[in-house]
Amino acid sequence: MASELKNLSNYTETGIARQTPEKDLLIGIAVSEWNQEITASLAQAAIDTLKKYGFSDDDIILKSVPGSFELPLAAQLLIDNALVDAVICLGCVIQGETRHFDFVCSGVTQGIMNLTLQTSVPVSFGLLTTQNQQQAIDRAGGKHGNKGVEAAVAVLKMIQLKADLFELEEE
Repeated sequence: MASELKNLSNYTETGIARQTPEKDLLIGIAVSEWNQEITASLAQAAIDTLKKYGFSDDDIILKSVPGSFELPLAAQLLIDNALVDAVICLGCVIQGETRHFDFVCSGVTQGIMNLTLQTSVPVSFGLLTTQNQQQAIDRAGGKHGNKGVEAAVAVLKMIQLKADLFELEEE
């Protein structure tokens, strides 16, 4: 598994140094209440990462949803009503004994992808899809880093890509 090869939270500023945001950017974070001990760690890591790159508390809107399945709608509501520049979606689905896991993971994945393509607003995928609780812990601050960091960095990189392409259009 790829995350066993390195700690995915060990990003350097190389390649994202230009992503220090303008003060007027607003980032939404939608976080699932299900598996809250895991998702709270993801959310805190995302917030800490955004602050590392110049965001303040006023630049971040944090909203909770009941479960991971609700993440795409929460992201859409943040885009439509809070007028955010990007959304970080954070959740955790742990494999159970039924196929519910497959349907939830597939629905969230497709919902986030569809929303991103329809709105052209960066929406990052911070959904842990693990076989057990220990794998979730390992990816929420454990031996494989914290996916909340990755989701925040992904949003920053996509904001920069969008800005770079907009600049090219204006030239």
